[in-house]
Amino acid sequence: MTAPIPQPPPPPQALAPIAPGAAAPGPRNMLDFRNQRREVQEGGRTVITEPGRVIVRDPSGQSFIRHNEVDRFRYGARDIRVQQVGDENRTTVIRPDGSEIITVNGRDGQLLRRIRRDREGREIIIIDNSYRDPRDRGSFYVDLPPPVLRIPQNRYIVDYEDASPELIYETLDAPPVERIERRYSLDEIRYSAGVRQRMPSIDLDTITFELGSWDIPPDQASKLQVIADGLNKSIARNPREVFLIEGHTDAVGNDTDNLSLSDRRAESAAQLLTQQFGVPAENLTSQGYGEQYLKVPTQGPERQNRRVTIRRITPLLNGGTASLPPPPPGTTPR
Repeated sequence: MTAPIPQPPPPPQALAPIAPGAAAPGPRNMLDFRNQRREVQEGGRTVITEPGRVIVRDPSGQSFIRHNEVDRFRYGARDIRVQQVGDENRTTVIRPDGSEIITVNGRDGQLLRRIRRDREGREIIIIDNSYRDPRDRGSFYVDLPPPVLRIPQNRYIVDYEDASPELIYETLDAPPVERIERRYSLDEIRYSAGVRQRMPSIDLDTITFELGSWDIPPDQASKLQVIADGLNKSIARNPREVFLIEGHTDAVGNDTDNLSLSDRRAESAAQLLTQQFGVPAENLTSQGYGEQYLKVPTQGPERQNRRVTIRRITPLLNGGTASLPPPPPGTTPR
């Protein structure tokens, strides 16, 4: 698939702050979205839009979903400003302490950079998505074979329920299982399983969701304390760390519902980690995969397949240089 995924539909009103802890606007159950979907054919692809999401079905049978992550930064913001600077669109979320999160998108809507600016004006580029490999032919899909594992399977995919806090942190800080040959764009990481598989992951198998819903009940939310502590510890060590939160469903239901549901569940997990446990929102990104990567190969209901997964992707974004220390105070990385 070489054509880019269209950007998600804009919010029904201008971006505005959302009070901390407030419920997200809009429907809260998949049934409420079905009548709001619109489907068109574009160049052999099926493009489906629904509130906050766009889904593309490729002629090959693969499906992809995209949402606007700036929505997640709105919670607890003091102000939000949008401006056009040349060919770039900049969305600046200003927090109560005066720090800012700046999201820079190109003319085509693709993310170029995500920047954190503190109250003194010092900047850290958390994601630099402007780099393009000379071999890039415009595709966001990279065909890599699965890695050859040299670590035990239970250290490559860690079950959160059985893991100690020490193992959780070790996994969040673990190096790639194979050498990273080059830098990858965020979209290449999102949509290429072979790229993501270079990094170990943690299955949050203690979280369950109501049927068709992506809300995390309070009794489930408290179970995220250990993973939140590990994330905060890792980000404190290196403020440039980026973690991908993946949503997965079982094979029950239709593909479109499952893809949308998994994407919203991943976003809910990211949102909760920020609001309840203080994990910086800008160091998280989320993506849904529906039923594409079943942990247990069955077409029937299976709790282990309805899961959220977290993996560190900084080495993939940086071409294996993620272990470099952050720059000295007062400097701006270029």
